[in-house]
Amino acid sequence: MLAKPMILARGLPYTRQVSLFKAASTVSLLTLVSRITGLARELLIASTFGASAMTDAFNVAFRIPNLFRRLFAEGAFSQAFVPVLAASKAREGQAATKLLIDRVATLLSWALLLTCVAGVAAAPVLVWAMASGLKQQPQGFEAAVFMTRWMFPYIGFMSLVALSSGVLNTWRHFAVPAATPVLLNLAMIAAAWLGAPWFKAQGIEPVYALGAGVMLGGVLQLAIQVPALLRLGLLPKIGWNWAVLKAAWADPATKNIARLMVPAMLGVSVAQISLLINTQIASHLTPGSVSWLTYADRLMEFPTALLGVAIGVVLTPQLAAAKAADDAPKYSAMLDWGLRIVVLLAVPCAVALLTFAQPLVATLYHYGAFTDRDVQQTTSALMGYGAGLLGLVAIKVLAPGFYASQDIKTPVRIAVVVLVITQLLNLALVPVLQHAGLALAIGIGALINALWLLLGLMRRGSYRPAPGWGVFASQVIGASALLAAFLLWAAGSVSWTGLKSQYVQRIWLLALVLFSSAAIYFVALRVSGLKLRQLFRR
Repeated sequence: MLAKPMILARGLPYTRQVSLFKAASTVSLLTLVSRITGLARELLIASTFGASAMTDAFNVAFRIPNLFRRLFAEGAFSQAFVPVLAASKAREGQAATKLLIDRVATLLSWALLLTCVAGVAAAPVLVWAMASGLKQQPQGFEAAVFMTRWMFPYIGFMSLVALSSGVLNTWRHFAVPAATPVLLNLAMIAAAWLGAPWFKAQGIEPVYALGAGVMLGGVLQLAIQVPALLRLGLLPKIGWNWAVLKAAWADPATKNIARLMVPAMLGVSVAQISLLINTQIASHLTPGSVSWLTYADRLMEFPTALLGVAIGVVLTPQLAAAKAADDAPKYSAMLDWGLRIVVLLAVPCAVALLTFAQPLVATLYHYGAFTDRDVQQTTSALMGYGAGLLGLVAIKVLAPGFYASQDIKTPVRIAVVVLVITQLLNLALVPVLQHAGLALAIGIGALINALWLLLGLMRRGSYRPAPGWGVFASQVIGASALLAAFLLWAAGSVSWTGLKSQYVQRIWLLALVLFSSAAIYFVALRVSGLKLRQLFRR
């Protein structure tokens, strides 16, 4: 019994191993709820509005505040803030860390206020830069500008949510941040279900209701963070006078965060530039292309969030703490554990997206205004994304391996090169595959990015793969091959689009196939000798 707490994974204590898995499981479970409500949201939007110039306008308008949100929120800010916060908590204690939180919140709030004012004023320029192709239908361009102005303050709410989530995750309170996105989905479901008919009855464009739902969701997501922070005594105190602002900027810790944010913003900007270019290209393709890519991307968020985001959220503060303690074996062991979980779960998901995409799209979206053609076009985009799923998920684990060491420049340099590669792929793929070529280019780029990050961590000695990867990979590949054969049979043996009017039967068939797929995969792993419980607890 005395030996049990210190066994197994290359320096990672047994109790920490189990707590990491439980924390990741909690985040994954709550993220699953978020993604289920998100799919319900997209299903309702697709059946109510279909894919048209007006839905393209909403998706463009929603992407603009999201672009800036990723700069201020889960992108550059979180990458710089969480490692510094974790190090302060480990070295300086609660009081000094609370002062750091107050000062960071003060600077962030001022920056957000200025950004929101500028964004509302510059909405026409931003829409043109994001999707000038909307000018082919002036009504769509005008609608995108109007909704951008209404939704731009959303970045203010979500950036403060990111700060709150970083604090809660560092204190190992993962539940509230993971559950928060559900509120946005519920607000948008209410907007599409109740708001759109009311807007139509008032003679207002119904799609505008979705913009109102986005703003309501932002307010609710920030509000739910407050009680959790109050219980910990960590609710930020924001200063609105010049003396407090000056003191916040003079703090060496906030300067360190700002210093780290510069390369992080460049790195996030690279991803957003790629999104901007892709949206711009899609806006010049067939009307509906932006929406088809968006619907496919929503499905991709299921595995990327359940696997990559959940594990990354749990690992980042723990990696930062291990780095602060100069515990290299624990650092490497946590990365090894995260990568094995990614491979175990992302590979079969990628197989499903490549072999069973059309049944998934048809069952989830093929209702109301969403046509057979929309199913076909969304399916092709989903398969393009699916080709790079392993890379998209692995990045969420590998990049924190650099961020926790407060090295943001290396992932940025890699991202810049991958951006160039992705655009070269667009030149080759889009003329042939149209919007699906954009998705495939992103997928291939993600695989290159992940491989580059992995090799970088190994070269610097931060990550040393534990023994057994060869056997483990062969077990996963073998089980995935069986899964692929079953899913190809299931996809071809049923007319999934033909069951549009028999939606209950189609849903039950999908559930049966997915349940059988999980059984085939995990039973095959078990027969091959893989001990799942030991892997999870490792």
